Amino acid sequence: MNPILEEISKVGLVPVIKLNDPDKAVPLVNALKKGGIPVAEVTFRAAGADRAIANIAKEAPDILVGAGTVVTLDQCKAAIAAGAKYIISPGFDPEIVGYCVENNIPVTPGCTNPSEVSIAQKMGLEVVKFFPAEAAGGLKVLKALAGPFPNMRFIPTGGISPANLNEYLAFPKIIACGGSWMVPEKLVDEENWDAITELAKEAVLTMLDVKIKHIGINSKDEEECANTAGLLSAICGKPTDVRSKSIFAGKEFEVMKFMGVGKCGHIGLSVTSVKRAVRFFESQGFEFNYDSVTTDDKGAMNFIYFKDEIGGFGIHLVNA
Repeated sequence: MNPILEEISKVGLVPVIKLNDPDKAVPLVNALKKGGIPVAEVTFRAAGADRAIANIAKEAPDILVGAGTVVTLDQCKAAIAAGAKYIISPGFDPEIVGYCVENNIPVTPGCTNPSEVSIAQKMGLEVVKFFPAEAAGGLKVLKALAGPFPNMRFIPTGGISPANLNEYLAFPKIIACGGSWMVPEKLVDEENWDAITELAKEAVLTMLDVKIKHIGINSKDEEECANTAGLLSAICGKPTDVRSKSIFAGKEFEVMKFMGVGKCGHIGLSVTSVKRAVRFFESQGFEFNYDSVTTDDKGAMNFIYFKDEIGGFGIHLVNA
């Protein structure tokens, strides 16, 4: 996958931004970045989109800024000249796609039927936009559309909200979801950057769906481990599950056979994506112990401990 699209995949969210005042572009994207989303799709539905992109490219170069609602080749060229790192269009325009492919510019055209996806694939694209997602039939239609194209990935946009975000992202052929709910026009007009930062954080945490998976309890030896697990099993009415390093009492308690991580034990947190969670929490100032990483059979990170204990507990993330 193109490196820019790969970075967008790590974030998982693409805020769609309509800016009536290009001078608000930089504080807006800085607010999004502070909230954990260093991505911005600046739509050409508003005049001055190219100036907004230029401001971001110059003053916030670490933001993955792209141009959205690009419907003419002139807009495409203006966006690229301004510093857009990728192009997103609402429909499939062969002229725009051809120009971007020829110039090695990531482009995700809107596709809602097999013919458009087939042409996109023949032109060498790996990712297309599914728009308007909900109006076009939602995830059910997208799954059917994706079936004949096993190597194609999608960015659905249109009707995506916190209510259906994770339903979409659970489909592995979706690399990210786009939406405007993170950047309401009213807050932008009011320059309420703190509120936009909070919306960004809420969006990321909704996507990650952080939940307690289990509590880990340390033991001095296997005998103490077995006794502790047996008592917890009796209290909770859950069976024990003996493993190589621990005994589970139900799914809620993991009793270690030795003094494991954490002075008081550990807490396992499940997330929808460890990769995305690590990127987000690092953006918020947390550190991780990369020596603790484990990966799945495809080489993707699926487990990691935070570097520091919290309240005497080691904290680890694991894929749900």
